[in-house]
Amino acid sequence: MTRKKSAFIGLFAVALIWGITYVLSAYLLKAFSPILLSFLRICMTGAWLAAFMNAQAIQHPSRKEWGLLIGSAIFFTLIQQPLYFIGLQLSTAANASLIYAVAPLATLILEVIFLKSKLHWSKMAGALIGFSGVLVIVIFSGQSLGLSIGDLYLIIAMLGLSISILFTPSLSKRMSPFSISLYSTLIGSILMVPMAAGERLIGVMEIHGSFFTWMLLLISGLLNVLAGLWWIRGIAEVGPGTAALFNNLPPFIAIIASYLFLGDAVYFTQLAGGVLIVAGVFISNHDLFKRVHGQSGLDIN
Repeated sequence: MTRKKSAFIGLFAVALIWGITYVLSAYLLKAFSPILLSFLRICMTGAWLAAFMNAQAIQHPSRKEWGLLIGSAIFFTLIQQPLYFIGLQLSTAANASLIYAVAPLATLILEVIFLKSKLHWSKMAGALIGFSGVLVIVIFSGQSLGLSIGDLYLIIAMLGLSISILFTPSLSKRMSPFSISLYSTLIGSILMVPMAAGERLIGVMEIHGSFFTWMLLLISGLLNVLAGLWWIRGIAEVGPGTAALFNNLPPFIAIIASYLFLGDAVYFTQLAGGVLIVAGVFISNHDLFKRVHGQSGLDIN
């Protein structure tokens, strides 16, 4: 199996995990306030990474890499995660899905501007088809749409995610995905401490966790570790813009997960939207899939 083919499989696995964690996050927000949940999740992720440290070769960051790690952590951990949870509380899951479906387009444009990448028509077409798939799922599922302050938080969170992805290619030139995840989580945990303390000081921190919810939080941390490692490797192999296109898959996967775990109904239009999303991913990566298939053929011969 080639490195790129392995990276694509990993990115599909990331989309699957994120789709499941959408459902988990919605449930955990009933037990924890948004900032506290973000802080606890990153702490759980750090605990899992620490447990596996002895089995991994760790590359320590250079001065430049420390700067890149801090920049990535600011946009992903300090901006994206808390604002996503706050926005989800003040907006709707439908709006959150639509706003995050714009992330691939935003990342493609940012990649062209800052990383000087070429903008291929297939990537833009795939991103637009994927967005239309999310739109079909939201509109025909009967979920209410409208603008609120929560949507503004979600837009900022989405941009934070798109910008944070741009730091990964430079970091992955020397550091392994595990090393990047370890140091990013460490920096993110430190950055989240003042925010969690602030939430407590203003009296809006909530914690009503049972044994079951704490176990879900622990599982969520492990899923974050796996998704983070595969996500970083995927970005390093196929680029930020291409990897970001897989962000359109989680809303569809969340529908399937809600059906399996919560008993929610699944409608034909939702399945049709899911087909569009998957088609968008394949169309946007058509050239890469051809190259990967060609490389596999050469390996066999």
